[in-house]
Amino acid sequence: MIFVKTDDLKTGMRLARPVYNKNGVLLYERDSKLTFQGINSIKNFGLIGIFVLEPAEPAPPMTQDDIYFERFQTMYVFAIKEELDYILQNSKPAKMQTITANIIKNYGHLDRKIYFMQNLRSREDYTYKHSLNVAILCALISHTMNVNVGDQLNTVTAALVHDIGKLAVSKEIMFNDNKTDMEKEQIRSMEIAGIGRLEQVFATTPSIKRICMQAQKNLEDLEKGIEPDNSKMVIGAKILSVAETFDTMTAMQIDKAPSSEVAALKYLMENANAFDEEVVRALCKSIKILFPGVSVELNTGAKGLVLNENPYNILQPMILTFDDNKLIDLSSKEYDGLLEITDIMKTMDNRHVVNRKFLEKHGIKVEDADENKIQQDMQESQNDIGIV
Repeated sequence: MIFVKTDDLKTGMRLARPVYNKNGVLLYERDSKLTFQGINSIKNFGLIGIFVLEPAEPAPPMTQDDIYFERFQTMYVFAIKEELDYILQNSKPAKMQTITANIIKNYGHLDRKIYFMQNLRSREDYTYKHSLNVAILCALISHTMNVNVGDQLNTVTAALVHDIGKLAVSKEIMFNDNKTDMEKEQIRSMEIAGIGRLEQVFATTPSIKRICMQAQKNLEDLEKGIEPDNSKMVIGAKILSVAETFDTMTAMQIDKAPSSEVAALKYLMENANAFDEEVVRALCKSIKILFPGVSVELNTGAKGLVLNENPYNILQPMILTFDDNKLIDLSSKEYDGLLEITDIMKTMDNRHVVNRKFLEKHGIKVEDADENKIQQDMQESQNDIGIV
């Protein structure tokens, strides 16, 4: 599997992932061959590129959860772009309440973990995709923590608008890889100004601005080396700080390799003054990271397969090493400080490498979501944001 920029696409190439339009309509299924018309459609759609399969490569498996998540992201990135642009022009929301409600409806009431699948971002669409993914994480975490409905609504809304100030920064400055100190300060000023505008935009819910301000200061203090103190932060700001950092570190970008979920989790755990430990635990309970079937690499260079999750410490599961077929419980005192997981093995498009046949052989079933329920939820989401 390789990533090919739109301008370099050729007829006959096979798609590794499905392509949807902004209405959530499937344009091209996985493993379908690109035609001249299809390439033009992808260019008109504004995609920076797509993942294609090697000539003899089979299409990678996707669960119904994966398909739904990717389609949901496509639809709502466009909805969020329209909404944030509207807020910048009119200083008031239009469909924010509906967008927030649908994110919570789909990801704020789940009774299972999901695979938090990152999609590729360009500089042009980074803020919109980032805002959506942070909002989804906030919905998942707040539900796991049993946060009350009002705080959950405000937290997810804050996640959607927390970066609105960056949209006012010129592309010349924002896309400059070698920013001067003056340009960095200008971006920071625009971020603060953007949060300041939220007081007028959400005049009846001042907690949205408060959540954004506290989270922004918390992360800024950490970056500057100032000792953060999350003890006085409201719960929404604590959740936003964790979700914002996790998504930023693990995001797929054209010009930057993402950190693994393991590296992101270690960073969150090592900075407990900035990232509330209960919130980090809730993140681990909300998304699949080191789950059965995932291939991992250890600090010794050995590779292995996760057999069982550790509910008490997600970074210390039971694994089976490939080279010597040895069963290792990383939570055992025998390996304390000596053996640890350093990374997760993934495919080109950032998916976990999962050996389903091995799991089935040993009686371990990887659960999938209800397809009928997924289709029903997607149709309702389309109706709610005005898509026919």
